[in-house]
Amino acid sequence: MRAGTVAVIGKANAGKSTLINVMVGEKVAIVSPKPQTTRDRILGVLTRETHQIVFVDTPGIYKASNVLTDIMMKTTETSAKDVDLILYVVDGHTGIARDDLDLMKRFFSSDIPMLIAFTKTDIMPAEKIPEEVVKIAEAGIDADVFPVSARKYRNVKALENEIANLLPEGDKVFEEDIVSDKSERFMIREIMREKILLKYDKEIPHGVAIVVTKFEKRPTGNLYDVDIDIVCEKQNHKAILIGKGGKALKETAAFARQDMEKFLDAKVFLTTYVKVEEGWRDRQKLIREFGYDEEQN
Repeated sequence: MRAGTVAVIGKANAGKSTLINVMVGEKVAIVSPKPQTTRDRILGVLTRETHQIVFVDTPGIYKASNVLTDIMMKTTETSAKDVDLILYVVDGHTGIARDDLDLMKRFFSSDIPMLIAFTKTDIMPAEKIPEEVVKIAEAGIDADVFPVSARKYRNVKALENEIANLLPEGDKVFEEDIVSDKSERFMIREIMREKILLKYDKEIPHGVAIVVTKFEKRPTGNLYDVDIDIVCEKQNHKAILIGKGGKALKETAAFARQDMEKFLDAKVFLTTYVKVEEGWRDRQKLIREFGYDEEQN
């Protein structure tokens, strides 16, 4: 058997989490069209008879604007050092930019093998793909490129097979029934944050932290009690999150509860509270309290 870890690296919103979810076959990371959706280092485990691939989903590379973002970028850099393979993911729809090539060169210069996944090919003209791929070769990056579409499952199996071929021979890292290293409590938090990312615009979703203050299964009946604090940075953000007559928050919570119930295969009694902590993303103590400390990632 071949088994090992693969750091999935790329710019924000390149499609890393979507690709991992499709390859693993289950949702192990939240997705949204907004940059910085992934804040944590998350493992997604794909196990076959012949190989086990442990994907390390990392925060998208993004220019640091606060302490939280700086921690996220350090998490990405650290994750790329102690793995068997680097999978660099580039958004094919937007094309390969100069900073993509610079990042590819930086990771390619390490002693770790690298593959490149060219994503979202289902929403770009097919004739543009060779033109974009040529840019990589012309930049002196001698890595195999796999144009893929996670949504259409196009060329994904070929990518999986090549990843497996490059992994070392050895025992499985995880048991066969494990698909992620994250707890149910963590996933409940992320489901709530995903729905906020999808529901609200502009800066508000990025300034939100989700704190699960209660996560308990009742002794009788298939029912969980879940209490969540939604922490934002400004009073006017709180008003927007709640909405007129609480409508926006009720809609978002109902949306999240449906996914929570699907994930837990149980009923969920969800209670949400909105709180304000001015500038929490630049306050190390609060970042740690909210679960985004660098050591925890």
